[in-house]
Amino acid sequence: MSNSFQALNLNNFFGGEPKIKGKHELACELYETGNYDAMYLAGLVADGKQMSKKELDDWAKSAAWVWISEYAVPWVASESPHGRDMAMKWIKLRKKESIASCGWCTYSSLVAITPDEELNLAEIKELLRHVEKEINASANRVRYTMNGFVIAVAAYVTPVLRQAKETAKKLGKVDVDMGDTACKVPLASEYIEKLEKAGRVGKKRKTTRC
Repeated sequence: MSNSFQALNLNNFFGGEPKIKGKHELACELYETGNYDAMYLAGLVADGKQMSKKELDDWAKSAAWVWISEYAVPWVASESPHGRDMAMKWIKLRKKESIASCGWCTYSSLVAITPDEELNLAEIKELLRHVEKEINASANRVRYTMNGFVIAVAAYVTPVLRQAKETAKKLGKVDVDMGDTACKVPLASEYIEKLEKAGRVGKKRKTTRC
């Protein structure tokens, strides 16, 4: 472990503006600790543009907690030149729940930050059809992230809005075990309707990190 990592204290992690922002190498060290808080922080700090396919794959494989697999890793992967390839690879690993969920969240992040003209609209339409056909047979968290993907497409990809809305109506209420939490699965059709009324459809984001 490097001296730079050993020198970190709680103020670096949680005291106002992170002092390690932009330090990609340190972010990778944080992720490798296996500590969930450190891994989440790594997702906020890492530079996706510097990540190789192998590094992204390793991150996805070790993301055993939903806040890592569905947030931290997708944030970084979506900003990588390999984001789309990794998202599709992970989505296909449907028997590996956390990795498949990571794939759907990565693609959701991609559509939020990528101009429509740079997206593969035919592929996105095919993924919507896949969600419609396969969501009920998919694993618990995969169902949740598939539902989120439909919402993301409607919110950020104007040319595919109509199909995303049709898919949302067909999905209806998606059953997901949220465990011992107060979290609820958004009804995609209602959520999209609220986005339209608020005039938020089609407005891209600079980043999905939060």
